[in-house]
Amino acid sequence: MNAASSTTATVVDLDERRRAARPPVRASRRARPARRVPVTVAPAASGQPQVAPARPQATSAAALLDPLAHAAQARLLGSTSLASSILAFTDWSMHLAASPGKRLDLARLAWQQWQQLGGYALRCAASGAAQPRCVEPAPHDRRFAAPQWQGWPFNLWHQAFLSGESWWAAATRDVWAVEPHHLQKVAFSARQWLDMLSPGNHLLTNPVVIERTTEENGMNLLRGAAYALEDLQRELAGAPPAGTERFAVGRNLATTAGTVVMRNRLAELIQYAPRTKRVHAEPVLIVPAWIMKYYILDLQPGASLVEYLVDRGHTVFCLSWLNPLESDRDLGLDDYLQLGPMAALDAIGAIAPGARVHAAGYCLGGTLLAIAAAAMARDADARLASMTLFAAQTDFTEPGELSLFIDEAQVGLLEAQMARTGYLTARQMVATFQMMRSYDLLWSRMVNEYLLGQRRQIDALMAWNADATRMPARMHSQYLRRMFLHNDLAEGRYLVDGRPIALAALRLPLFVVGTERDHVAPWRSVFRLHQLCNAELTFVLASGGHNVGVVSPPGHSGRSYRMLRRPPDTPGSTAEQWLAAAPSTDGSWWPAWQHWLRERSGALVAPPSPAPKLGAAPGQYVMRR
Repeated sequence: MNAASSTTATVVDLDERRRAARPPVRASRRARPARRVPVTVAPAASGQPQVAPARPQATSAAALLDPLAHAAQARLLGSTSLASSILAFTDWSMHLAASPGKRLDLARLAWQQWQQLGGYALRCAASGAAQPRCVEPAPHDRRFAAPQWQGWPFNLWHQAFLSGESWWAAATRDVWAVEPHHLQKVAFSARQWLDMLSPGNHLLTNPVVIERTTEENGMNLLRGAAYALEDLQRELAGAPPAGTERFAVGRNLATTAGTVVMRNRLAELIQYAPRTKRVHAEPVLIVPAWIMKYYILDLQPGASLVEYLVDRGHTVFCLSWLNPLESDRDLGLDDYLQLGPMAALDAIGAIAPGARVHAAGYCLGGTLLAIAAAAMARDADARLASMTLFAAQTDFTEPGELSLFIDEAQVGLLEAQMARTGYLTARQMVATFQMMRSYDLLWSRMVNEYLLGQRRQIDALMAWNADATRMPARMHSQYLRRMFLHNDLAEGRYLVDGRPIALAALRLPLFVVGTERDHVAPWRSVFRLHQLCNAELTFVLASGGHNVGVVSPPGHSGRSYRMLRRPPDTPGSTAEQWLAAAPSTDGSWWPAWQHWLRERSGALVAPPSPAPKLGAAPGQYVMRR
């Protein structure tokens, strides 16, 4: 038998076993057109049919020229809508000009701050020693924590800067009749400019840098210049940051043993090898976000959620998404749904017939999993035993600072740019996240590396973060519009197979994790699932941010979490009520989740054998750059 016929036989055999193992469905489900895409064993580059482009034909000058102009504007301005920024600033400034009371309050605040600052300067001059600060930084603000900032004149400079920050914070809130989105954009922009002008970011106004430069006779600046030149060269060449070469997928990242058991044009499914003689009867399926490589959940030995589950007797499957190219521009959310979790459930059903699945989704993967679960609930598809969401939003009413970059003008600009490239680049997404956490991700690193001459040590999580992915144009546009702009999923307008789905239909047990310092999926936004369904829901609030809060293996100091279970059909509390009632527990939340899974995963049985075997983990798709 030749290679082609062997491949065909494998596909047919797997399809037959999937059909035989699939649970019975109601007549109404049989009647609707099939949307499933067959599982294949060849990657997308091997001549598979492509989705036909659906671009509007240029029938006018506007249709021909405007997309080109908008795409050029996006390239020039770093994918930031100038029109959106101008509208926000105009709205704020005109309403502030028309609000004499607000302007009087700001003038009074400025006068009070000058009095405080003047008195502070006089006390420092009179005593010749450091004085108690007149402006205290926020608890999380580490910019001026070094003792060198208490010496003259640096103490006065940083106190003046903090006073200016507080004045601008007052000026960009509670302005009469300003559109809330516009007010938030102006406040965010003011913080960005102030962060850039902070005395801590400049050689001559940072006492720590001056002291280091004196001690080393300027060698720190020479090292910093060399680091800056190397980083510029890497940026121009599209190379990853310095230090990431010490890490490689399959060598010291994503090393848990497993087998690829499904491959289609968009995703691979990995089944991890058992480490115990017997395993729980019901397997776990992990749906990672396609904005990231899957192996954040299989980072390294000792820091791998996959390894943690496998060591405790769970059969684990994990999707690995393809990093899309220009040819994948027309892949949409429906394709991600059908070629991702739905295809994975079919493959798992063929390997472990009759076993229900505990599905877990991370970030965008969690949102997609919630869509799949709601569609399955609508169609009486009972293959899911439970659903877990890690830092995943289902209601986008309060999506946090990411919403500042998402409005009609901004989305339209991105769509024009993606129409030219076919995808959203990883560099664009990284720039957005850097702006949201400019001090942590940009300014502090530049000061440490380029002024202090201290090259940061890249760890496994940083190496993973540098291994970014792209997103197809059609899918990303649909996600921004249907979720962020229109909130279709939470409001019951999202369609799967042409019919609406509702999160209220969910009745399976839910385990939902939010993280305290999440800038991507704020925990109060994640918490809103309480108001969208009446299922049993266990909510965990973990310390840390979007990534560190989820990748939280036991044994690390400083980790904690809060957890409360809401029984089914019980009125939900507000986020603040929940926070006041939930006790804090030291340590990682992983053991609590594994205990929750173990109680629901059935008796111990012999491990299922992977079939078919399409190669060893971590597979092919994760390798595409």
